[in-house]
This record gives sequence, structure tokens and C-alpha cells, in this order.
Amino acid sequence: MSTGLAITLIVVALIVGLVGGFFIARQYMMKYLKENPPINEQMLRVMMTQMGRKPSEKQIKQMMNQMNKLR
Repeated sequence: MSTGLAITLIVVALIVGLVGGFFIARQYMMKYLKENPPINEQMLRVMMTQMGRKPSEKQIKQMMNQMNKLR
């Protein structure tokens, strides 16, 4: 096998691996976000109500800001 052919096959395999990996990772993330959506304001209200608290709009906004800072 010539050196040029070996290099070409390695480069092609690398490109195929990168493209395949990208689409597999994309599909995995789409599935993950569908099963575990990010927290929104309505979810915070429900969680606080379940814990026995009646959240004000100010508290909800503060918690959302805190969570967005952590990202």
C-alpha cells in the first residue's frame, strides 16, 4: 500500500468520524432536551407551591436570574 493512499484513507476516515459524531451528538442532545426541558418560570412556581410557599413575582424573577448566572 502506498503512503499517499494510506494518508488519504486516514483523512477520509477522520472526516467521516467527525461528521458522524456531530450528528450522533446532535441527536442525543435533542432527545435529552425533549425528555428533560430546562426550568422555566412556571416550573419554579409549581416547585415552590409544592414546598408550601406562595412565591411572589419578584422571588420568581430573582430565582430565574440566579439560575441564568450559573449557566
